[in-house]
Amino acid sequence: MPVQSVPVRDASIHLRLLQQYLLLLKKYPILTKSVTSGILSALGNLLSQFVEARKKAKNGALVNEIDMAGATRYAIFGLFITGPVSHYFYQLMEVWMPTTDPYCIVKRLLLDRLIFAPGFLLIFYFVMNILEAKGFEDFGKKMRRSYWTALKMNWKAWTPFTFINVNFVPVQFRVLFANMIALFWYAYLASVRK
Repeated sequence: MPVQSVPVRDASIHLRLLQQYLLLLKKYPILTKSVTSGILSALGNLLSQFVEARKKAKNGALVNEIDMAGATRYAIFGLFITGPVSHYFYQLMEVWMPTTDPYCIVKRLLLDRLIFAPGFLLIFYFVMNILEAKGFEDFGKKMRRSYWTALKMNWKAWTPFTFINVNFVPVQFRVLFANMIALFWYAYLASVRK
C-alpha cells in the first residue's frame, strides 16, 4: 500500500514547527542556533527563578517578583555566545576529529570535557559579570567561590550527554541537543552564582 505524504497545512502544529525549524536551520544555521540558544537560556534562568520562588513560598518566606533583567542577560549570553561558539566548536570538532579517526569517540569527549567546558564556563562567568555591570573584584570573588564547584558539577552532569552529543547526534543538531540539556544547566548556574 503506498504511503501518502501529508500536506504541510494539514500537519499538526508540532510537525509544522519542526519543519519550519529545519528550514531555518538549513538557510540560516548560525542565526537559528543563536536564537534558539537565547530563548532556551532565558527559559533556564526563569526556571531557576520559579524553583527558588517555590522553595521560598514553601518555607513561608517572601517571594520576589520575576527578575526579567536576569532572564534577559541569559538570553543575550545564549544569543551572542552559546549559539555561535557552540556552532563553530562542533563544526571544527568534525574537521579535527573525523569519524574515520579510530579514537575519535574518546578524543571528542576529552576535548569537550577538558578544554571546552572549563573555557566556556569561564566565559560564562566573565560575560555575566559584564552584563550585571559588576567590577573585576566581584568577578574574582564569584570565580573563587563557585567556579570549581560549577565545573565539577558540569563534569558530572554533562559528561554522559556530551558523549552522546559529540558522537551520535548529527552535527547540525548538536547545538539544539546541548541547549535542551542547558535549559536545566542554566537553572543550576543561576542558583550557584548567587
